[in-house]
Amino acid sequence: MTSYQIPPLVASKVSPSAHALLQKVHHFVETECIPADAIFDAQQPTDPAKRFLNTYPAIIDTLKARARAQGLWNLFLSQKHYPEGVPLTNLEYGLMAEIMGRSLIASEAMNCSAPDTGNMEVLAKYGSPAQKAQWLTPLLEGNIRSAFVMTERHRASADARNIDLEITRRGNEYILNGTKWWSSGAGDPRCKLYLVMGKSDALNVNPYKQQSVVIVPAGTPGVQVRRALSVYGYDDAPHGHCEIAFNNVRVPLENMILGPGRGFEIIQGRLGPGRIHHCMRSIGAAERALEYMIARVNDPDRKTFGKLLSEHGSILEWIAKSRIEIDAGRLLVLNAADKIDNSDAKGALSLIAQAKVYVPSMSLTVIDRAVQAHGAAGVSQDFPLARMWAHQRTLRIADGPDEVHLNQLGRTENKRSKEIEDKIAMQTKKTQELMQEFGIQVRANL
Repeated sequence: MTSYQIPPLVASKVSPSAHALLQKVHHFVETECIPADAIFDAQQPTDPAKRFLNTYPAIIDTLKARARAQGLWNLFLSQKHYPEGVPLTNLEYGLMAEIMGRSLIASEAMNCSAPDTGNMEVLAKYGSPAQKAQWLTPLLEGNIRSAFVMTERHRASADARNIDLEITRRGNEYILNGTKWWSSGAGDPRCKLYLVMGKSDALNVNPYKQQSVVIVPAGTPGVQVRRALSVYGYDDAPHGHCEIAFNNVRVPLENMILGPGRGFEIIQGRLGPGRIHHCMRSIGAAERALEYMIARVNDPDRKTFGKLLSEHGSILEWIAKSRIEIDAGRLLVLNAADKIDNSDAKGALSLIAQAKVYVPSMSLTVIDRAVQAHGAAGVSQDFPLARMWAHQRTLRIADGPDEVHLNQLGRTENKRSKEIEDKIAMQTKKTQELMQEFGIQVRANL
């Protein structure tokens, strides 16, 4: 079994050129990126004061140069939807994102890491020619990085209508005031722009027209990166998840993306494909955890009660369940990706939600089994499993918590109630007619 799989159901949808690219991505990740994960960590400063807005590991530039030389660059941006893109479908890229998810740094090495991917999609789809020239081009070149700034500490940001960072027009400028947190990517010294969502028209009767997204260059007067937040103790340097204050931050009117009141439209266009990317990388993480588990339970030095761990029934059950759950998750995500390819993210909303709910939880379950198989080593820094688990746990919250997606799915499914009631009534009536036709006496159910 290879480290990547193309389900037979979608094999015909993967072009010969995409097959060849998949093999190149797989080889690059397995032979270059995974071995370099430890180097990335080792090159980080140990002094907490120097881990952000200061430096970044040099290994990433080496890998980026090698990836670009092999044509493994900006694979996320589909030419089907964006003229700046590459000739890959979302389904084909999904398979590649799974492979990237096996490594800590593979996505960045191929210029395919969040939040840059979503921000580039926003600029490619909604940006003005001037915005594209100033920001999209250097992002596509991998010369700079970016952050998406939406979540607020004192608001339930899962409902984006609650977001209230103020965006006020004054003359030929917009003035921003408010505080954000969990602004991923803002700790990186290469981060040169923030895409900031805020409230520009609080009095609009349509609550979905009150929000806007503006470009704020990093270093603009009034921007203060207050701190980097940790995820179960991991600071994710140099990337970082930062709390940022905006105090009378002024940007020109031309920094507004698409137009005032278009914030919801932008974030929905951004989050759909991004959720698919996250899910496929999660599947890659689960696959790697399963490999670690299989290797551990077949280690002859790890016998218990005279048997290999793999000779115990419960362990084999963990392996079997993990295989089933990973394969089911892959099909869910690829189904959503295919729907996006044949319509758009809005048309695939329910399928995306299914994948977004199922896959991170599945990945957590598989990784947890691998941790358990490793015993105390599984929660230590000697293996990547604990870090993988911490990252996957955030995905049950990021890009909309499970509960939001489940609520949306439940409402959509419940809309079928009248259709279902009518069908059951028709079938019941037909049964009664057949009873009469064949002279069958209706019996009591007791």
